[in-house]
Amino acid sequence: MYASRSLCTAKSAASVCPVPRSVPVAQVRSFSQRQLQASPSSVCLWPTSYRSLPLEQRRPVSVASFSDNEQPMEMTEARIIVVTSGKGGVGKTTSSANLGMSIARLGYKVALIDADIGLRNLDLLLGLENRILYTAIDILEGECRLDQALIRDKRWKNLSLLSMSRNRQRYNVTRAHMEEITDSIIQLGYQFVILDCPAGIDVGFINAISPAKEALIVTTPEITSIRDADRVAGLLEANGIYNVKLLVNRVRPEMIQKNDMMSVKDVQEMLGIPLLGAIPEDQQVIVSTNRGEPLVLQKKLTLSGIAFENAARRLIGRQDYFVDLNNPNKGLFQKITELWN
Repeated sequence: MYASRSLCTAKSAASVCPVPRSVPVAQVRSFSQRQLQASPSSVCLWPTSYRSLPLEQRRPVSVASFSDNEQPMEMTEARIIVVTSGKGGVGKTTSSANLGMSIARLGYKVALIDADIGLRNLDLLLGLENRILYTAIDILEGECRLDQALIRDKRWKNLSLLSMSRNRQRYNVTRAHMEEITDSIIQLGYQFVILDCPAGIDVGFINAISPAKEALIVTTPEITSIRDADRVAGLLEANGIYNVKLLVNRVRPEMIQKNDMMSVKDVQEMLGIPLLGAIPEDQQVIVSTNRGEPLVLQKKLTLSGIAFENAARRLIGRQDYFVDLNNPNKGLFQKITELWN
């Protein structure tokens, strides 16, 4: 059985993405990372490109302090993950902020990159909008160093934010620029680099996915969002990113029970992408955004906050239960019994 995705023949997409060939499903799901290709760059952010170094000479990523009983898992290589969807307003930025914060709380060093030039929002969700003095554009123009543009979160020092936005004018960022920036961040010892991709599939999308080895597609149980997610999955395959996971956001169990909304299983079957998690609709998202505090930092976690934390644990390779949206208060014994049955 083969999984193939048809790409539209729009000139904007065809000029940057070749038409993908049919790839076996087993190969798609087992292929954990794409082949790294070093590309020349006119911008030198580091003396030696990270991608040009052999694996044995690459700097090992450091383990940040961990306050829980369990220790972070050992990592041989940093992970670069792009959070995308195609359609706007599905929750990419909210997912990036909460997943990044959850991974940082698990003891890893995380860098969040807001790749939306001109329309940055990730700093608002983290409460860092007043601390941004330099952006990645300033780094490319030589006005500051990388460590000056990386803003550390005061609550968790192992979480940093880099904004790509520029208020004065639009800068012509290329794929080589994005790769240089991510490589330089990894050389600083970061273990996870999460890119918040802009909406659409134009040049901003192509630049954001260029340095990524993995992708997380965020969608909602709506036909329009699912169709765009399917198109984005095809573009990711065309660009050599086969390690793709699905995050279904804004799920409403009461509408699913009334057959007014597609279930998470229906969405996954339509897209054919491994499921990372399902996030229920939550009014606290608006409250947390206005406060500049991700959901996972609230003292009393809501169901969506728990779902984000569980998704983050699965993203780093730990096994965790999916949140039962129909019965969120289900006990551990009941979960083990259902799993055994």
